[in-house]
Amino acid sequence: MVSRQLSPLTLFRRHASVIAVALALALTLLTSSAAQAAAKPGATTLDCGQVQSAILGYSVAYCADLPADYSTSSAKRYPVLYVLHGLFENERDWAERGGKEILDGMVAKGDLQPFIVVTPDAGRTFYVDSYDGKVRYEDFFVQELIPYIDQHYRTIASPTERGLFGISMGGFGSLHIGFRHPGLFGAVSAQSAALLPKFPNPFPATGRWQRYAELLQAPFGSPLNEAYFEANNPIDLAEHPDNFRNLKLYFDCGDHDRYGFLEGNQLLDQILTEQHFAHQFVVRDGDHGWSYEEDYMHFALQFHNQEFQQSLASSKTRAAGGRSK
Repeated sequence: MVSRQLSPLTLFRRHASVIAVALALALTLLTSSAAQAAAKPGATTLDCGQVQSAILGYSVAYCADLPADYSTSSAKRYPVLYVLHGLFENERDWAERGGKEILDGMVAKGDLQPFIVVTPDAGRTFYVDSYDGKVRYEDFFVQELIPYIDQHYRTIASPTERGLFGISMGGFGSLHIGFRHPGLFGAVSAQSAALLPKFPNPFPATGRWQRYAELLQAPFGSPLNEAYFEANNPIDLAEHPDNFRNLKLYFDCGDHDRYGFLEGNQLLDQILTEQHFAHQFVVRDGDHGWSYEEDYMHFALQFHNQEFQQSLASSKTRAAGGRSK
């Protein structure tokens, strides 16, 4: 057999079509990847700072978790969800222990529309004004923090686009503040809320109740003032639902919550049911803490997202109805 050497020009012509196809395919893949990246929302951005409180007499740290497009859209406004942390935590636990990651993942999947999350530090206050009047955290939250956030971030400063969500001690706080200030929030939620029925009489000197007493003394008096505790306890506040009749409410708790908070959550559900107050309560398979949140926080975030979207849709409908043709 005689082999014939092809000229460079012939070789180029033969492979030109193959090269063209390869280039076209590569360009298509690059374009597709760019389009997918553009369509997929990016991660939220944490912006942390301090609010100087005249009521408390000191600065309170907070973090605002801002939607991915917050910095690129100078006019867009967002609903805001206040997330209240648990005991022995602070404003950064949201980001450091998984809340931010859960939020980002849900937004990326399209399960949530973007909204701002605000996490204020509350120490061990239980989000109430202390019995001795020295730490008026509830007054700070309502009178200073919310106005500050509305002034410094592009929130939709309307109760129906403002939500409140708390975990453990923060669950006590969200229910307490929500029931006492319903005009500020359209929806309130709690997970593993630190809810206790009335104090036993006589009060045990040892065991779980004694540990509760140690933790509750700062906000509720030392020795514990039972009347003041009951005046702030969401379980007692739930006896008067006419005070918060229009509030949307969701809460859940683990069936083997190691702190025994299931009993208090079930009692709250019972009282609200007897008072014919519409709400959502679910007992879930779980314990207490961030392992519970990893499994179930998405339910609370979905609840608030649904309320935000319904409110925004209603606002658009009202606006459209008011325009002349």
